[in-house]
Amino acid sequence: MGGRALILVENLSVPLDRRVWQESLALRRAGWEVHVICPRGAKQDTEAEAVIDGVHLHRYPLRPATGGPTGFLREYGSALWHTYRLARRLGRFDVVHGCNPPDLFFLVALAMRRRGTRFVFDQHDLVPELYLSRFGRGRDLLYRAVCMMERLTYRAAHVVIATNESYREVALSRGGKRPDEVFVVRSAPVVERFHQVPPDESVRRGKPYLLCYLGVMGPQDGVDYALRSLKRLRDEHGRTDWHAVFVGGGDTFDAMVALSRELGLDDAVEFTGRIPDEDLMRYLSTADVCLSPDPLNPLNDVSTMNKVMEYMAMARPIVSFELREARVSAGEAALYATANDESEFAKLIARLLDDPEERRRMGEIGRERVAGPLSWEHSTVALLAAYEAAVGSR
Repeated sequence: MGGRALILVENLSVPLDRRVWQESLALRRAGWEVHVICPRGAKQDTEAEAVIDGVHLHRYPLRPATGGPTGFLREYGSALWHTYRLARRLGRFDVVHGCNPPDLFFLVALAMRRRGTRFVFDQHDLVPELYLSRFGRGRDLLYRAVCMMERLTYRAAHVVIATNESYREVALSRGGKRPDEVFVVRSAPVVERFHQVPPDESVRRGKPYLLCYLGVMGPQDGVDYALRSLKRLRDEHGRTDWHAVFVGGGDTFDAMVALSRELGLDDAVEFTGRIPDEDLMRYLSTADVCLSPDPLNPLNDVSTMNKVMEYMAMARPIVSFELREARVSAGEAALYATANDESEFAKLIARLLDDPEERRRMGEIGRERVAGPLSWEHSTVALLAAYEAAVGSR
């Protein structure tokens, strides 16, 4: 197959965005010339231009949003301008591959359509549900504008890539796409990248057990639920035999550090920020239980959580709230607390800490799922099929 592909992403830099990076490499191996336009990172991915493993990266400066929805409008407007500017400079492409949020990259694709460019919409998030879950403003005027942008994106897309079957159903129903226009490309870690290393006892900080959270820290990600659950683990179950590490960053990072102090967890909880892969492998290889505290809301219930897949790749047992797609991903590799019930979440952590055989069994189940039916190799086949459908329809 092959051709020129332009991937557009706004919410993370690349290669930090693992899904986009894996897609880029898969397309490159299949013979595509791949260019990616994305924001610069704060501490990594800081170069304006780079070529890594044959993938051309073009990065622009972007100030993260502050001040609620208005801040996001400023951020997205700036990102759209820089993306259009760079795309125009790079010339003609066979495929523009737009990753949301935001649902605005169809505008760049439309500007290039007269040259025969096809638009592939890679739907990472359901933005209307994200709006409802993040801001709690209800179905106001801005929500209706968000819904309109999603409709226009679906309409412009020749092919839609969905991250799971729940998103695929939305593309078919709300998006009005035909079944042969929607492909499920699940997010899945490359198993070789997530590999066991010898446990590092020093990261336990002298405690028998290590709990680990890995992921973005935003209003909808549930780090506050995890912290309150850990307080209950200490106060209701009398457990002080654990140390918890929270790996990652995001909009609420500082607020979560402050909440940890407010809950009196300073000596038991550590926030690392984003860390290199080798340090991440040390933490995950040492962890006894991993936390997926995403609360039930319109977005989380139907979304595949990258951290769940990565915990499974490292053969770690998981405690999660009861969410539809969490159960589809993890199956018996996780225990599920009633949605948003912090007491039950803490109880399940305590249960796993007391049962090493169950932790081992769950970890093996997770590893087998990620290496088998949920593997990135399956997703690569679907990704290439989506591109073939997009280019073939031309």
